[in-house]
Amino acid sequence: MTDQSQTPTIVWFRDDLRLSDHPALHAAARRNAPVICLYILDEQSKALKPRQARPMGGATRWWLAQSLRALSASLDAIGGTLVLRKGAAADVIVDVARAVDASHVFWNEIVQAPHLAVADGVTEALADLDVGTQSFPDDLLAHPATIRAKETGTKESRGLRVFTPFWRRVQAMGGPAKPLPAPKKLLPAPKLKSDKLADWALEPSKPDWAGGLRETWTPGEAAAQKHLKRFLREIAGYSSDRDRPDREITSRLSPHLRFGEISPRQIWTAAHFAAAEHPTHSSDIAKFMSEVGWREFCRHLLFDVPDLATRNLQSSFDEFPWKTDRTALRAWQRGLTGYPIVDAGMRELWHTGVMHNRVRMVVASFLVKHLLIDWREGEKWFWDTLVDADAGSNPANWQWVAGSGADAAPYFRVFNPILQGEKFDPGGVYVRRWIPELTELSTKHIHQPWTASPLELKNAGITLGKDYPSPIVDHKVGRERALKAYTTIRNS
Repeated sequence: MTDQSQTPTIVWFRDDLRLSDHPALHAAARRNAPVICLYILDEQSKALKPRQARPMGGATRWWLAQSLRALSASLDAIGGTLVLRKGAAADVIVDVARAVDASHVFWNEIVQAPHLAVADGVTEALADLDVGTQSFPDDLLAHPATIRAKETGTKESRGLRVFTPFWRRVQAMGGPAKPLPAPKKLLPAPKLKSDKLADWALEPSKPDWAGGLRETWTPGEAAAQKHLKRFLREIAGYSSDRDRPDREITSRLSPHLRFGEISPRQIWTAAHFAAAEHPTHSSDIAKFMSEVGWREFCRHLLFDVPDLATRNLQSSFDEFPWKTDRTALRAWQRGLTGYPIVDAGMRELWHTGVMHNRVRMVVASFLVKHLLIDWREGEKWFWDTLVDADAGSNPANWQWVAGSGADAAPYFRVFNPILQGEKFDPGGVYVRRWIPELTELSTKHIHQPWTASPLELKNAGITLGKDYPSPIVDHKVGRERALKAYTTIRNS
Protein backbone atom coordinates (compact mmCIF):
# COMPACT_ATOMS: atom_id res chain seq x y z
CA MET A 1 0.00 0.00 0.00
CA THR A 2 1.28 3.48 -0.83
CA ASP A 3 2.39 5.64 2.09
CA GLN A 4 -0.05 8.54 1.70
CA SER A 5 2.08 10.77 3.92
CA GLN A 6 4.57 10.98 1.05
CA THR A 7 2.26 10.93 -1.96
CA PRO A 8 1.78 14.25 -3.74
CA THR A 9 -1.08 16.63 -3.14
CA ILE A 10 -2.45 18.51 -6.13
CA VAL A 11 -3.44 22.14 -5.50
CA TRP A 12 -5.85 23.28 -8.18
CA PHE A 13 -5.41 27.02 -8.66
CA ARG A 14 -8.29 29.01 -10.11
CA ASP A 15 -9.21 32.62 -9.25
CA ASP A 16 -6.70 32.57 -6.38
CA LEU A 17 -3.36 33.34 -8.00
CA ARG A 18 -1.33 34.01 -4.86
CA LEU A 19 0.67 32.22 -2.18
CA SER A 20 -0.38 34.05 0.99
CA ASP A 21 -3.78 33.43 2.55
CA HIS A 22 -4.30 30.52 0.19
CA PRO A 23 -6.13 27.90 2.30
CA ALA A 24 -5.71 25.04 -0.18
CA LEU A 25 -1.98 25.63 -0.66
CA HIS A 26 -1.50 26.13 3.08
CA ALA A 27 -3.19 22.80 3.85
CA ALA A 28 -1.20 21.00 1.17
CA ALA A 29 2.11 22.38 2.44
CA ARG A 30 1.27 21.28 5.99
CA ARG A 31 1.03 17.65 4.82
CA ASN A 32 4.82 17.71 4.46
CA ALA A 33 4.53 15.93 1.13
CA PRO A 34 5.24 16.99 -2.47
CA VAL A 35 2.82 19.58 -3.87
CA ILE A 36 1.71 19.78 -7.51
CA CYS A 37 0.55 23.33 -8.30
CA LEU A 38 -1.86 23.10 -11.22
CA TYR A 39 -3.69 25.75 -13.22
CA ILE A 40 -6.22 24.64 -15.82
CA LEU A 41 -7.55 26.82 -18.63
CA ASP A 42 -10.97 25.22 -18.66
CA GLU A 43 -13.21 26.23 -21.53
CA GLN A 44 -14.48 22.71 -22.15
CA SER A 45 -16.22 21.36 -19.03
CA LYS A 46 -19.77 20.38 -19.92
CA ALA A 47 -21.04 21.94 -16.69
CA LEU A 48 -20.00 25.44 -17.77
CA LYS A 49 -22.42 26.42 -20.51
CA PRO A 50 -25.79 25.47 -19.02
CA ARG A 51 -24.84 27.29 -15.82
CA GLN A 52 -24.11 30.67 -17.40
CA ALA A 53 -20.32 30.46 -17.41
CA ARG A 54 -18.78 33.08 -19.65
CA PRO A 55 -15.51 33.00 -21.56
CA MET A 56 -13.10 35.65 -20.35
CA GLY A 57 -12.97 38.93 -22.21
CA GLY A 58 -9.86 40.19 -23.99
CA ALA A 59 -8.61 42.38 -21.13
CA THR A 60 -8.97 39.68 -18.48
CA ARG A 61 -7.22 37.16 -20.71
CA TRP A 62 -4.29 39.57 -20.93
CA TRP A 63 -4.24 39.97 -17.14
CA LEU A 64 -4.42 36.23 -16.59
CA ALA A 65 -1.27 35.69 -18.65
CA GLN A 66 0.70 38.19 -16.57
CA SER A 67 -0.71 36.88 -13.31
CA LEU A 68 0.26 33.30 -14.14
CA ARG A 69 3.82 34.42 -14.89
CA ALA A 70 3.96 36.19 -11.53
CA LEU A 71 2.56 33.15 -9.71
CA SER A 72 5.01 30.84 -11.44
CA ALA A 73 7.93 33.01 -10.33
CA SER A 74 6.64 33.08 -6.75
CA LEU A 75 6.30 29.30 -6.68
CA ASP A 76 9.78 28.85 -8.13
CA ALA A 77 11.16 30.91 -5.25
CA ILE A 78 9.87 28.42 -2.67
CA GLY A 79 10.70 25.25 -4.56
CA GLY A 80 7.41 24.76 -6.37
CA THR A 81 6.48 24.62 -10.04
CA LEU A 82 3.32 25.82 -11.75
CA VAL A 83 1.94 23.24 -14.17
CA LEU A 84 -0.30 24.60 -16.91
CA ARG A 85 -2.86 22.43 -18.64
CA LYS A 86 -5.79 23.16 -20.96
CA GLY A 87 -8.98 21.11 -21.00
CA ALA A 88 -11.96 20.02 -18.93
CA ALA A 89 -10.95 20.26 -15.28
CA ALA A 90 -12.09 16.77 -14.26
CA ASP A 91 -10.26 15.12 -17.16
CA VAL A 92 -7.05 17.06 -16.56
CA ILE A 93 -6.99 16.50 -12.81
CA VAL A 94 -7.68 12.78 -13.18
CA ASP A 95 -4.78 12.50 -15.68
CA VAL A 96 -2.41 14.37 -13.37
CA ALA A 97 -3.52 12.42 -10.30
CA ARG A 98 -2.86 9.14 -12.07
CA ALA A 99 0.51 10.31 -13.40
CA VAL A 100 1.87 11.23 -9.96
CA ASP A 101 -0.16 8.78 -7.84
CA ALA A 102 -1.67 11.70 -5.92
CA SER A 103 -3.52 11.02 -2.69
CA HIS A 104 -5.32 14.35 -2.36
CA VAL A 105 -6.56 17.26 -4.47
CA PHE A 106 -7.21 20.57 -2.72
CA TRP A 107 -8.78 23.73 -4.07
CA ASN A 108 -10.35 26.96 -2.93
CA GLU A 109 -14.09 27.28 -3.43
CA ILE A 110 -15.62 29.73 -5.93
CA VAL A 111 -19.23 30.19 -4.90
CA GLN A 112 -20.70 30.56 -8.40
CA ALA A 113 -22.94 28.00 -10.09
CA PRO A 114 -20.63 27.00 -12.97
CA HIS A 115 -17.55 26.76 -10.75
CA LEU A 116 -19.40 24.74 -8.13
CA ALA A 117 -20.68 22.36 -10.81
CA VAL A 118 -17.20 21.86 -12.26
CA ALA A 119 -15.78 21.22 -8.79
CA ASP A 120 -18.52 18.66 -8.12
CA GLY A 121 -17.50 16.92 -11.33
CA VAL A 122 -13.89 16.80 -10.18
CA THR A 123 -14.90 15.31 -6.83
CA GLU A 124 -17.00 12.66 -8.55
CA ALA A 125 -14.26 11.74 -11.01
CA LEU A 126 -11.61 11.43 -8.29
CA ALA A 127 -13.81 9.27 -6.08
CA ASP A 128 -13.36 6.43 -8.58
CA LEU A 129 -9.59 6.71 -8.07
CA ASP A 130 -9.83 6.75 -4.29
CA VAL A 131 -8.24 10.21 -4.28
CA GLY A 132 -9.32 12.47 -1.44
CA THR A 133 -10.65 15.94 -2.19
CA GLN A 134 -11.17 19.01 -0.06
CA SER A 135 -12.33 22.53 -0.88
CA PHE A 136 -11.78 25.57 1.31
CA PRO A 137 -13.75 28.83 1.74
CA ASP A 138 -11.88 31.58 -0.05
CA ASP A 139 -13.38 34.23 -2.31
CA LEU A 140 -15.98 35.72 0.06
CA LEU A 141 -16.10 37.19 3.54
CA ALA A 142 -19.27 35.21 4.26
CA HIS A 143 -20.84 32.27 2.48
CA PRO A 144 -24.23 33.08 0.88
CA ALA A 145 -25.86 30.28 2.89
CA THR A 146 -25.18 32.24 6.09
CA ILE A 147 -27.01 35.39 5.01
CA ARG A 148 -30.54 34.52 3.95
CA ALA A 149 -34.01 36.01 4.30
CA LYS A 150 -37.39 34.28 4.05
CA GLU A 151 -39.35 35.19 0.95
CA THR A 152 -42.77 36.62 1.73
CA GLY A 153 -45.51 34.02 1.69
CA THR A 154 -43.16 31.07 1.17
CA LYS A 155 -40.88 28.79 3.11
CA GLU A 156 -38.05 29.57 0.71
CA SER A 157 -35.12 31.82 1.54
CA ARG A 158 -32.90 33.95 -0.64
CA GLY A 159 -30.08 36.41 -0.29
CA LEU A 160 -30.78 39.98 0.76
CA ARG A 161 -31.59 42.33 -2.13
CA VAL A 162 -30.79 45.61 -0.38
CA PHE A 163 -27.17 46.46 0.28
CA THR A 164 -27.28 48.29 3.62
CA PRO A 165 -28.89 45.50 5.69
CA PHE A 166 -26.74 42.98 3.84
CA TRP A 167 -23.51 44.75 4.76
CA ARG A 168 -24.63 45.24 8.34
CA ARG A 169 -25.27 41.52 8.57
CA VAL A 170 -21.81 40.70 7.21
CA GLN A 171 -20.12 43.10 9.62
CA ALA A 172 -22.13 41.75 12.55
CA MET A 173 -20.65 38.30 11.92
CA GLY A 174 -17.41 39.59 13.43
CA GLY A 175 -15.07 39.38 10.49
CA PRO A 176 -13.45 36.51 8.61
CA ALA A 177 -10.74 34.14 9.75
CA LYS A 178 -7.23 35.52 10.11
CA PRO A 179 -5.29 35.41 6.82
CA LEU A 180 -2.84 32.54 6.46
CA PRO A 181 0.88 33.02 5.80
CA ALA A 182 2.47 31.93 2.55
CA PRO A 183 4.37 28.63 2.69
CA LYS A 184 8.09 29.16 3.09
CA LYS A 185 8.99 25.98 1.25
CA LEU A 186 7.32 23.35 -0.91
CA LEU A 187 8.71 19.84 -1.20
CA PRO A 188 9.83 18.94 -4.73
CA ALA A 189 7.15 17.24 -6.81
CA PRO A 190 7.47 14.81 -9.71
CA LYS A 191 8.14 16.60 -12.98
CA LEU A 192 5.12 16.94 -15.20
CA LYS A 193 4.60 18.14 -18.72
CA SER A 194 3.27 21.68 -18.75
CA ASP A 195 1.70 23.69 -21.56
CA LYS A 196 3.57 26.75 -22.75
CA LEU A 197 1.71 29.89 -21.73
CA ALA A 198 2.31 31.45 -25.14
CA ASP A 199 0.46 28.57 -26.78
CA TRP A 200 -2.73 29.61 -24.99
CA ALA A 201 -2.77 32.89 -26.96
CA LEU A 202 -4.13 34.87 -24.03
CA GLU A 203 -2.36 38.03 -25.13
CA PRO A 204 -3.25 40.01 -28.27
CA SER A 205 -0.72 40.05 -31.08
CA LYS A 206 -2.26 41.13 -34.40
CA PRO A 207 -3.07 43.80 -33.49
CA ASP A 208 -1.41 44.18 -30.10
CA TRP A 209 -3.86 46.51 -28.38
CA ALA A 210 -2.50 45.90 -24.86
CA GLY A 211 0.14 48.63 -24.78
CA GLY A 212 -1.93 50.79 -22.47
CA LEU A 213 -2.53 47.88 -20.12
CA ARG A 214 1.20 47.21 -19.88
CA GLU A 215 1.84 50.90 -19.15
CA THR A 216 -0.80 50.97 -16.42
CA TRP A 217 -0.57 47.66 -14.56
CA THR A 218 1.78 45.19 -12.94
CA PRO A 219 -0.34 42.09 -12.26
CA GLY A 220 0.59 39.73 -9.45
CA GLU A 221 0.45 39.24 -5.71
CA ALA A 222 3.39 41.53 -4.92
CA ALA A 223 1.80 44.45 -6.75
CA ALA A 224 -1.53 43.80 -5.03
CA GLN A 225 0.05 43.95 -1.58
CA LYS A 226 1.95 47.09 -2.56
CA HIS A 227 -1.26 48.82 -3.70
CA LEU A 228 -3.07 47.87 -0.49
CA LYS A 229 -0.31 49.21 1.76
CA ARG A 230 0.06 52.40 -0.25
CA PHE A 231 -3.67 53.02 -0.35
CA LEU A 232 -4.25 52.54 3.39
CA ARG A 233 -1.27 54.78 4.12
CA GLU A 234 -2.70 57.56 1.92
CA ILE A 235 -6.41 57.00 2.52
CA ALA A 236 -7.14 60.34 4.20
CA GLY A 237 -9.86 62.11 2.22
CA TYR A 238 -11.10 58.98 0.44
CA SER A 239 -14.71 59.47 1.57
CA SER A 240 -14.96 62.92 0.01
CA ASP A 241 -12.61 62.53 -2.95
CA ARG A 242 -13.39 59.03 -4.23
CA ASP A 243 -15.87 60.50 -6.72
CA ARG A 244 -13.20 62.73 -8.26
CA PRO A 245 -11.74 61.14 -11.42
CA ASP A 246 -9.21 63.98 -11.61
CA ARG A 247 -7.55 62.75 -8.41
CA GLU A 248 -5.51 59.60 -7.80
CA ILE A 249 -7.16 58.30 -4.64
CA THR A 250 -8.70 54.94 -5.52
CA SER A 251 -7.22 51.67 -4.28
CA ARG A 252 -6.48 50.11 -7.71
CA LEU A 253 -7.16 46.73 -6.13
CA SER A 254 -10.15 45.59 -8.19
CA PRO A 255 -8.29 43.53 -10.85
CA HIS A 256 -6.01 42.03 -8.20
CA LEU A 257 -9.10 41.02 -6.24
CA ARG A 258 -10.78 39.68 -9.38
CA PHE A 259 -7.91 37.20 -9.94
CA GLY A 260 -7.38 36.41 -6.29
CA GLU A 261 -3.93 37.97 -6.16
CA ILE A 262 -5.19 39.35 -2.87
CA SER A 263 -8.04 37.99 -0.77
CA PRO A 264 -11.01 39.78 0.82
CA ARG A 265 -9.76 38.51 4.18
CA GLN A 266 -6.41 40.22 3.68
CA ILE A 267 -8.10 43.49 2.78
CA TRP A 268 -10.50 43.25 5.74
CA THR A 269 -7.68 42.52 8.19
CA ALA A 270 -5.36 45.24 6.88
CA ALA A 271 -8.16 47.81 6.82
CA HIS A 272 -9.28 47.09 10.38
CA PHE A 273 -5.69 47.21 11.60
CA ALA A 274 -5.20 50.57 9.86
CA ALA A 275 -8.41 51.95 11.38
CA ALA A 276 -7.26 50.93 14.86
CA GLU A 277 -3.82 52.44 14.29
CA HIS A 278 -5.15 55.68 12.77
CA PRO A 279 -8.61 56.45 14.24
CA THR A 280 -8.81 59.71 12.29
CA HIS A 281 -8.98 57.65 9.09
CA SER A 282 -11.78 55.40 10.33
CA SER A 283 -14.55 57.02 8.26
CA ASP A 284 -12.45 56.82 5.09
CA ILE A 285 -11.62 53.18 5.78
CA ALA A 286 -15.27 52.39 6.51
CA LYS A 287 -16.25 53.89 3.16
CA PHE A 288 -13.59 51.85 1.38
CA MET A 289 -14.74 48.67 3.11
CA SER A 290 -18.30 49.34 2.00
CA GLU A 291 -16.98 49.16 -1.57
CA VAL A 292 -15.49 45.76 -0.76
CA GLY A 293 -18.88 44.96 0.73
CA TRP A 294 -20.61 45.90 -2.53
CA ARG A 295 -18.45 43.35 -4.36
CA GLU A 296 -19.53 40.81 -1.76
CA PHE A 297 -23.18 41.82 -2.22
CA CYS A 298 -22.92 41.33 -5.99
CA ARG A 299 -21.33 37.90 -5.55
CA HIS A 300 -24.12 36.83 -3.21
CA LEU A 301 -26.66 38.09 -5.74
CA LEU A 302 -24.94 36.05 -8.45
CA PHE A 303 -25.19 32.96 -6.22
CA ASP A 304 -28.98 33.30 -6.26
CA VAL A 305 -29.22 34.50 -9.88
CA PRO A 306 -26.61 32.72 -12.04
CA ASP A 307 -28.01 34.33 -15.22
CA LEU A 308 -27.60 37.83 -13.81
CA ALA A 309 -25.78 38.98 -16.97
CA THR A 310 -28.68 38.13 -19.27
CA ARG A 311 -31.92 38.33 -17.26
CA ASN A 312 -33.59 41.40 -15.79
CA LEU A 313 -33.76 40.90 -12.05
CA GLN A 314 -37.01 42.86 -12.12
CA SER A 315 -39.18 41.15 -14.71
CA SER A 316 -41.10 44.36 -15.50
CA PHE A 317 -38.07 45.41 -17.53
CA ASP A 318 -38.64 42.53 -19.92
CA GLU A 319 -41.05 44.85 -21.74
CA PHE A 320 -38.79 47.90 -21.76
CA PRO A 321 -38.68 49.57 -25.21
CA TRP A 322 -34.94 49.40 -25.85
CA LYS A 323 -33.66 50.86 -29.11
CA THR A 324 -31.34 49.10 -31.52
CA ASP A 325 -28.86 51.73 -32.69
CA ARG A 326 -25.52 50.28 -33.77
CA THR A 327 -24.17 53.70 -34.80
CA ALA A 328 -24.84 55.23 -31.38
CA LEU A 329 -23.49 52.14 -29.62
CA ARG A 330 -20.29 52.34 -31.64
CA ALA A 331 -19.89 56.05 -30.87
CA TRP A 332 -20.28 55.28 -27.16
CA GLN A 333 -17.74 52.43 -27.32
CA ARG A 334 -15.17 54.61 -29.09
CA GLY A 335 -15.63 57.65 -26.82
CA LEU A 336 -17.18 59.80 -29.54
CA THR A 337 -20.55 60.80 -28.05
CA GLY A 338 -19.77 64.51 -27.90
CA TYR A 339 -20.05 64.56 -24.08
CA PRO A 340 -16.49 64.92 -22.73
CA ILE A 341 -16.93 63.17 -19.37
CA VAL A 342 -18.51 60.17 -21.12
CA ASP A 343 -15.89 60.05 -23.86
CA ALA A 344 -13.01 60.47 -21.41
CA GLY A 345 -14.28 57.48 -19.43
CA MET A 346 -14.63 55.27 -22.48
CA ARG A 347 -11.16 56.17 -23.70
CA GLU A 348 -9.68 55.54 -20.25
CA LEU A 349 -11.33 52.14 -20.31
CA TRP A 350 -9.89 51.21 -23.69
CA HIS A 351 -6.37 52.37 -22.80
CA THR A 352 -6.07 51.15 -19.20
CA GLY A 353 -8.69 48.41 -18.81
CA VAL A 354 -10.42 50.27 -15.98
CA MET A 355 -12.59 53.32 -15.51
CA HIS A 356 -13.13 55.53 -12.49
CA ASN A 357 -16.19 54.32 -10.55
CA ARG A 358 -18.11 57.60 -10.71
CA VAL A 359 -17.52 57.81 -14.43
CA ARG A 360 -18.66 54.19 -14.86
CA MET A 361 -22.06 55.25 -13.52
CA VAL A 362 -22.19 58.26 -15.83
CA VAL A 363 -21.30 56.36 -19.00
CA ALA A 364 -23.68 53.52 -18.11
CA SER A 365 -26.52 55.94 -17.46
CA PHE A 366 -25.82 57.66 -20.77
CA LEU A 367 -26.04 54.40 -22.71
CA VAL A 368 -29.21 53.03 -21.15
CA LYS A 369 -31.06 56.29 -20.59
CA HIS A 370 -29.91 58.92 -23.08
CA LEU A 371 -29.52 56.35 -25.89
CA LEU A 372 -32.09 53.77 -24.65
CA ILE A 373 -29.68 50.96 -25.54
CA ASP A 374 -30.14 47.70 -23.64
CA TRP A 375 -27.92 47.50 -20.55
CA ARG A 376 -26.74 44.08 -21.74
CA GLU A 377 -24.89 45.74 -24.64
CA GLY A 378 -22.92 47.89 -22.21
CA GLU A 379 -22.31 44.97 -19.88
CA LYS A 380 -20.88 42.90 -22.73
CA TRP A 381 -18.53 45.74 -23.74
CA PHE A 382 -17.30 46.16 -20.19
CA TRP A 383 -16.89 42.40 -19.86
CA ASP A 384 -14.50 42.42 -22.80
CA THR A 385 -12.56 45.59 -21.97
CA LEU A 386 -12.28 45.66 -18.16
CA VAL A 387 -9.29 43.99 -16.52
CA ASP A 388 -11.44 43.73 -13.39
CA ALA A 389 -14.50 42.28 -15.17
CA ASP A 390 -16.24 40.36 -12.41
CA ALA A 391 -19.10 37.92 -13.00
CA GLY A 392 -21.09 39.43 -10.14
CA SER A 393 -20.19 43.11 -10.03
CA ASN A 394 -20.30 43.79 -13.75
CA PRO A 395 -23.91 42.75 -14.46
CA ALA A 396 -25.15 43.82 -11.03
CA ASN A 397 -23.78 47.33 -11.52
CA TRP A 398 -25.28 47.61 -15.00
CA GLN A 399 -28.66 46.47 -13.72
CA TRP A 400 -28.37 48.91 -10.83
CA VAL A 401 -27.95 51.81 -13.23
CA ALA A 402 -30.68 50.58 -15.57
CA GLY A 403 -33.10 50.21 -12.66
CA SER A 404 -33.75 46.53 -13.32
CA GLY A 405 -31.53 45.12 -10.58
CA ALA A 406 -31.26 44.74 -6.82
CA ASP A 407 -31.18 47.89 -4.71
CA ALA A 408 -31.41 49.68 -8.05
CA ALA A 409 -31.16 53.39 -8.78
CA PRO A 410 -34.61 54.97 -9.28
CA TYR A 411 -35.74 54.92 -12.91
CA PHE A 412 -36.04 58.71 -12.92
CA ARG A 413 -32.39 59.19 -11.97
CA VAL A 414 -30.81 60.23 -15.26
CA PHE A 415 -27.27 61.51 -14.83
CA ASN A 416 -26.66 64.85 -16.52
CA PRO A 417 -23.22 64.29 -18.11
CA ILE A 418 -22.52 68.03 -18.20
CA LEU A 419 -23.24 68.61 -14.51
CA GLN A 420 -21.46 65.39 -13.53
CA GLY A 421 -18.35 66.58 -15.33
CA GLU A 422 -18.49 70.05 -13.82
CA LYS A 423 -19.04 68.70 -10.31
CA PHE A 424 -16.50 65.89 -10.22
CA ASP A 425 -13.90 67.15 -12.73
CA PRO A 426 -14.26 70.89 -12.13
CA GLY A 427 -10.94 71.85 -13.66
CA GLY A 428 -11.29 69.51 -16.63
CA VAL A 429 -8.11 67.65 -15.64
CA TYR A 430 -9.61 64.22 -16.29
CA VAL A 431 -11.17 65.23 -19.60
CA ARG A 432 -7.95 66.80 -20.88
CA ARG A 433 -5.99 63.70 -19.88
CA TRP A 434 -8.08 61.43 -22.08
CA ILE A 435 -9.33 63.81 -24.78
CA PRO A 436 -6.22 65.65 -25.97
CA GLU A 437 -8.15 67.38 -28.76
CA LEU A 438 -9.88 69.45 -26.05
CA THR A 439 -6.69 70.38 -24.18
CA GLU A 440 -6.72 74.05 -25.15
CA LEU A 441 -10.41 74.61 -24.49
CA SER A 442 -11.26 76.81 -21.51
CA THR A 443 -12.43 75.22 -18.28
CA LYS A 444 -15.73 77.07 -18.68
CA HIS A 445 -16.53 75.07 -21.82
CA ILE A 446 -14.53 71.87 -21.28
CA HIS A 447 -17.62 69.84 -20.38
CA GLN A 448 -19.84 71.34 -23.09
CA PRO A 449 -17.65 72.38 -26.05
CA TRP A 450 -20.67 73.17 -28.23
CA THR A 451 -21.38 76.24 -26.05
CA ALA A 452 -18.04 77.85 -26.86
CA SER A 453 -18.06 80.66 -29.40
CA PRO A 454 -16.62 80.08 -32.88
CA LEU A 455 -13.62 82.22 -31.93
CA GLU A 456 -12.97 80.26 -28.74
CA LEU A 457 -13.18 77.00 -30.64
CA LYS A 458 -10.83 78.31 -33.31
CA ASN A 459 -8.30 79.49 -30.70
CA ALA A 460 -8.46 76.02 -29.12
CA GLY A 461 -7.85 74.39 -32.50
CA ILE A 462 -11.23 72.66 -32.53
CA THR A 463 -13.73 72.25 -35.32
CA LEU A 464 -16.81 70.54 -33.90
CA GLY A 465 -17.85 67.60 -36.01
CA LYS A 466 -14.29 67.20 -37.26
CA ASP A 467 -11.79 67.35 -34.39
CA TYR A 468 -14.39 66.42 -31.78
CA PRO A 469 -18.01 65.38 -32.35
CA SER A 470 -21.11 67.36 -31.56
CA PRO A 471 -23.41 65.62 -29.03
CA ILE A 472 -25.11 62.58 -30.59
CA VAL A 473 -28.23 63.34 -28.55
CA ASP A 474 -29.41 66.48 -26.78
CA HIS A 475 -29.41 65.97 -23.00
CA LYS A 476 -32.90 67.34 -22.48
CA VAL A 477 -34.33 65.29 -25.34
CA GLY A 478 -32.57 62.15 -24.12
CA ARG A 479 -33.78 62.61 -20.56
CA GLU A 480 -37.40 63.19 -21.55
CA ARG A 481 -37.33 60.19 -23.88
CA ALA A 482 -35.92 58.01 -21.09
CA LEU A 483 -38.56 59.10 -18.59
CA LYS A 484 -41.29 58.40 -21.13
CA ALA A 485 -39.88 54.93 -21.80
CA TYR A 486 -39.67 54.13 -18.10
CA THR A 487 -43.24 55.29 -17.59
CA THR A 488 -44.46 52.67 -20.06
CA ILE A 489 -43.20 49.79 -17.91
CA ARG A 490 -44.16 51.47 -14.64
CA ASN A 491 -47.76 51.65 -15.84
CA SER A 492 -47.86 48.21 -17.41
